[in-house]
This record gives sequence, C-alpha cells and structure tokens, in this order.
Amino acid sequence: MAERLKGKLVAVLATDGFEQAELEQPIDALRKAGAEVEVVAPRAGEIQGWRHHEKAGTTPVGRALASAAPEAYDALVLPGGVMNPDALRLEPKAIAFVEGFVRAGKPIAAICHGPWTLINAGGVEGKTMTSWPSLEADLRNAGARWVDQEVAEDGVLVTSRKPDDLDAFCARMVEVFSRDRPAA
Repeated sequence: MAERLKGKLVAVLATDGFEQAELEQPIDALRKAGAEVEVVAPRAGEIQGWRHHEKAGTTPVGRALASAAPEAYDALVLPGGVMNPDALRLEPKAIAFVEGFVRAGKPIAAICHGPWTLINAGGVEGKTMTSWPSLEADLRNAGARWVDQEVAEDGVLVTSRKPDDLDAFCARMVEVFSRDRPAA
C-alpha cells in the first residue's frame, strides 16, 4: 500500500478558507501511499484553514499558482470549505490550472464545495458526481448527474460530500490515482 503512488506528484489546489480536514487527510493518505504532494495556491507563504465556521491552522504553500503547470503533476485534489473554492473560481489562473487537468484527462478528486471550481473549469458535464448538498443544483445546471452518496467515481473523477466521508474519499482517491492511464 505504501508504494502505490510512488513516483507520482499530486497538486492540491487551495487558498484561504479551505476545510482543514479536507486538505490534511487527503495529503496524509497520498503521502502514505508514496506520492509526493505539493500545495498550490494563488500566493506563496501560508493559507488559512477552517474547521466548519471557526479558523483553524495554516498550511504552507509549496508552489505559487503563477509558477505551477498542470503538465508537471499526475493528479489534482480540490478540497472544500465554502470560501476556498468560491475564491478559486474567481481566479483565472486557478481555472486555467484545473482546465489543464480536465483537458489532459488526469485524475481529479474533489470534496464538499471543491466541485465549484470544476464547474468553472468545464469539468463536470456528463459526469456522475456528489458534493455538499447545496451544490446539487449548481452541478445539475452545469450538466452533471448529482448523486447523494459518500463517494462517487466517474472515470478519473472522484467526488465526496463532506468531512464525514473522508475515509471513503481518500481510499477511492488513492485507488483511482494509482491506476495506469494511457498517455494523453
């Protein structure tokens, strides 16, 4: 298990307002599976996490978005929290970064409100997905088939609803990220 993702580099795209557990637990699962993980954010330094409605800890940024290229990564994680994806979908460089993964058919895992960014990047049409319940109409309006279950997998896309689903989300994410894919 510890080597399933050896040699893979995974980007975690986030900014201030991410849900702490939805960033930390996937990073931990990816590293335990052997992946190298880099937090990518609109600016260098640190980003502020939240636990529901309260400020939590900060996380160091591994690479500023301006110097990050989707081609350098094998997969992408989009954590939730309400503020994080809402801010990212207003950031043209963040949308372009996510679009690069969508166009290349690279694996993407998004939890809670994380799929908001995927909507703006054109990555949800025709996909079966789940999310925090308040995104159901947004995803349906963008052409996704929304389901209410702890984890949904559609090709190289893995989605989950909330922090309570993290165990299932992380297990499926590692499974999907470990699959061999033909070169794009």
